[in-house]
Amino acid sequence: MTSTARTLLAAAALAIGIAGTSAHAQAATQSTKSGAVKNVVLVHGAFADGSGWRGVYNELTKRGYKVTVVQNPLTSLADDVAATKRALAQQDGPAILVGHSWGGTVITEAGVDPKVAGLVYVSALSPDAGETTAQQYEGYKTPSEFVLDTRSDGFGLVKAENFKAGFAADVNDADAAFMRDSQVAINMSAFGTKLQNAAWRTKPSWAVIGTADKAFDARMLQAMAKRINAKVTEVPASHSLFITQPKAIADVIDGAAKQLS
Repeated sequence: MTSTARTLLAAAALAIGIAGTSAHAQAATQSTKSGAVKNVVLVHGAFADGSGWRGVYNELTKRGYKVTVVQNPLTSLADDVAATKRALAQQDGPAILVGHSWGGTVITEAGVDPKVAGLVYVSALSPDAGETTAQQYEGYKTPSEFVLDTRSDGFGLVKAENFKAGFAADVNDADAAFMRDSQVAINMSAFGTKLQNAAWRTKPSWAVIGTADKAFDARMLQAMAKRINAKVTEVPASHSLFITQPKAIADVIDGAAKQLS
């Protein structure tokens, strides 16, 4: 084979390789663009655990979503963010990150993860970078039904006799009693920790607000949702809407995922 022929053959092989690589890259890009967001990560708030998401989990898995439920230790903001990041690391593609109540602070910090496509706040807190969670309450009056019992070790619970009225008014008595007696205490110092990131500044956000929520001033929930430019859905529910309104919450998550796909 002459040197000219060898040169032409090498050039042809290179062209085929480039074309193959280009076609593969183009196909991968098209697949990413056309593929749906099918992962959802659910983050619970204070005084509860991940089991409260069971109804939302069932609704979403029926619709074909892969759902991961975070179990926050509630020992610090950093610990809860780390638990959420571990869950995000398990995802095989983009995910919707959902937080209830204190979980909103957690997803605000953790949501800058590149796997997070969008954020859903369920009657949830949404501080800005450099702010604390406690600052969100300034200028608002928490309903009298919601009373905390802070222990000598710095961890707090919802006061037992106020639990149903303040946290779970629309939950049946037996389930509300179980929730009351299985509360997970939160380290109250977490509310004074400044956030380093505010994912809602760069990620699209949605908010589901319980119109009968007695854990937050209703004006506070609306103001937070407005500041983060969230698309708001209101439901007639208590602070336990993550338990009592699974279909409505799943509908919002499903809509967000489809919009972002």
